[in-house]
Amino acid sequence: MSDRITRAGLDVDAGLARFIEEEALPGTGIAAPAFWEGFAALLRDVTPRNRALLDRRAELQGEIDAWHRARRGQPHDAETYRALLEEIGYLLPEGADFEIETDRIDPEIAPLAGPQLVVPITNARYALNAANARWGSLYDALYGTDALGDAPPTGDFDAARGARVVAWARDFLDRSAPLAQGSHREAAGYRIVDGALVPALADPAQLVGYTGAPDAPESIVLRRNGLHVMLVIDAEHPIGRDDPAHLADIRIEAAISAIMDCEDSVAAVDGEDKTLAYRNWLGLMRGDLGAEIEKGGRSHTRRLAGDIALTGPDGAPRRLRGRALMLVRNVGHLMTSPAITMDGAEVFEGLMDAVITTLIAMHDLRKIEGPRNSEAGSVYVVKPKMHGPEEVALTDAIFTRVEELLGLPAHTVKLGIMDEERRTSVNLKECIRAARHRVAFINTGFLDRTGDEIHTCMEAGPVLRKGDMKSTTWIQAYEDRNVDIGLACGLMGRAQIGKGMWAMPDRMAAMLEAKIAQPKAGANTAWVPSPTAAVLHATHYHAVDVAAVQRELRAGGTRARRDDLLVPPLARGANWSEDEIRAEIENNAQGILGYVVRWVDQGIGCSKVPDIDDVALMEDRATCRISSQMLANWLHHGVVSEDRVMAAMRKMAEVVDRQNADDPAYAPMAPGFDGPAFRAACDLVFRGREQPSGYTEPVLHARRRERKALG
Repeated sequence: MSDRITRAGLDVDAGLARFIEEEALPGTGIAAPAFWEGFAALLRDVTPRNRALLDRRAELQGEIDAWHRARRGQPHDAETYRALLEEIGYLLPEGADFEIETDRIDPEIAPLAGPQLVVPITNARYALNAANARWGSLYDALYGTDALGDAPPTGDFDAARGARVVAWARDFLDRSAPLAQGSHREAAGYRIVDGALVPALADPAQLVGYTGAPDAPESIVLRRNGLHVMLVIDAEHPIGRDDPAHLADIRIEAAISAIMDCEDSVAAVDGEDKTLAYRNWLGLMRGDLGAEIEKGGRSHTRRLAGDIALTGPDGAPRRLRGRALMLVRNVGHLMTSPAITMDGAEVFEGLMDAVITTLIAMHDLRKIEGPRNSEAGSVYVVKPKMHGPEEVALTDAIFTRVEELLGLPAHTVKLGIMDEERRTSVNLKECIRAARHRVAFINTGFLDRTGDEIHTCMEAGPVLRKGDMKSTTWIQAYEDRNVDIGLACGLMGRAQIGKGMWAMPDRMAAMLEAKIAQPKAGANTAWVPSPTAAVLHATHYHAVDVAAVQRELRAGGTRARRDDLLVPPLARGANWSEDEIRAEIENNAQGILGYVVRWVDQGIGCSKVPDIDDVALMEDRATCRISSQMLANWLHHGVVSEDRVMAAMRKMAEVVDRQNADDPAYAPMAPGFDGPAFRAACDLVFRGREQPSGYTEPVLHARRRERKALG
């Protein structure tokens, strides 16, 4: 059997074609010939526009590079720089005020505020874990992490730590659902009498419902700021039997939404990889995805969780959602895929994703039985790495064509705009306007945004050390303006305003201390690295009424100037010591190698990667982009030599080899330093200036295909 099939003039990977015809299309009411003809027509019409916008990116960067080269060594002239950006069309005029017109939005998008997970769609177990992370155990999250301030114990149950967990959780209840008198610490039991909780709540309206009998409930559900908390009562449970109120656990509504990622957290480089991603998305949309789990020597199949049935205070039945609302992140406008070729050329992967992920989501839209993902009848697509309003307008036009192809009502597809590229940040209002009928979220992807910042000012001079980037003028302005402009454009109550990832999954105490700043900044969602982190971060949304914060911020107007975004993060007058330079080179080299070796050799797009100090960090292509652009910049401006950087790459390859020594699937980079993974890391650094916008994907995809070809 051939590994390629021709359909409507398209040359398609045979496995992908069979998946579409035998699995994705049945049940949608769309015949295969009509689908392929429409798909081919869309590709032929939209591809030239996509390619032209990529050419425009390169043209604008060339103009900026030339301007910086002509003024190298001179002080930065902000006024002249702004004039250049306006003249070449990089910085566009801001139009009149407006409000988005998005409709058919699920409550998890607005008005609810809560944590958001991002997971690789190619890993079915991770995807199911994320979807089922709508509810999680507070007791487990506190006991099993360092959230209490010290590392979790090993071995048998630690009763003293368990008591600390219970005390922390009771304090949380006192803050989230205070009693009219006394404390939850003193409660000797819970029951429902005449539709009210006993002991009485300070705000009786916080009672949502219960399971079991009212005088002996099995669980009680309370609500604060829209999020639910479930008190699990079980006198037979090892924890509940010794508790005065028989409280066995506190379950928290945690990840109210989850992004199933086809982009940064996956390594999908061919038809085989893309088919796996699409098949898992189909399983989620149909509700039948399963993953085999081994635990305690036993195997079981993990499935999507069901909804939760309750009795309301009035005795009427109620239902709580059991799963996170699932969004799907498509690939951006840059990359092409060999999964489908047209006229001998690979098609743009983002166009493939737009058509196929929306087609698959029709299985959810057409459901008449069982839980649905979107009860509002929408499809939520996150679109990354767009540069400016023209590219957002292209995305809007693409989904209009997709809706026409699939026979969907206009604006069924809702759009998440990743504000992670500089030209989008400085023109954010106009980007939102370009998709005002379908915007469902904006999110600050500060990691990619930093990578683009370095690449954009590549010719201006040496940039600051990576750790110093967080204190620069532009980054605070970027975070503030994202919220302010979102509110000014009417996103409050209609769309998410999101913040970025907590990258240290094993440091939950630090997260509890720091990440509350995001809802306090007006973000009604923020990314977390695990279901456990979602549980802990959810407590922040009980403490902060994000809607109230947004109302206050909207009344106060914009906090940062647009010009603040245009200040390049240059190391003017820096006098680094040799130790500082060495540490910066080695830190970046180790991070690149630690991530790339798993990406290229094992096809792992996102994972916990030990840093140079053996602290586990969540790494993806965005973090790799920063590190590679940082070193490319210092090489270009002579801060470091190629020989010195190569020596650091070899030294750090040996460090990474040691860190992965216990992985039986790991192939060491040393002593040969000639495998596809090591060469990929070197390409990212030594050819970093040549990469479009500093992206890592072209190098990683090429080297991963090389590695797969080797077997």
